[in-house]
Amino acid sequence: MSVRELPVLALASLVVTQPDPTGAYTLTAGRFWSLVAVLVGLAGTIIGALALTRSTGRNGTGRKGALVALPAGLSGAAIGGLVVAAAEGGPGTGYGIVGGYIALVIGLIAVSLGGLALARSRTTGRQVEVVDNTRRNRGR
Repeated sequence: MSVRELPVLALASLVVTQPDPTGAYTLTAGRFWSLVAVLVGLAGTIIGALALTRSTGRNGTGRKGALVALPAGLSGAAIGGLVVAAAEGGPGTGYGIVGGYIALVIGLIAVSLGGLALARSRTTGRQVEVVDNTRRNRGR
């Protein structure tokens, strides 16, 4: 082996040792966790929206839904934030950064819907008690 062949061997070893690019449909760890975060945040958003529409009911479904939507949205946003923080590349690299950002947005929407539903359920609960007490006093 001569000195002239060393650069050729070095370039050949670089070509051989480069990793395969991540395919568009390959489920990497980053993509998996961003998918989990999006699904948890989406579930929280749906539950929060249902709780918001039912927050005026007397059976308390709005309050229970709000109490489920808040931690679901917070979990989705937190996992999405961790995926974004751990990503070492941009979109298309397999780190799940796009899904992480989507999970952040959906999780924050779920938290806001759950908080709004919780605030409305507290307000309607107090008003119902006041109305019931005044009706009792009028009948006596």
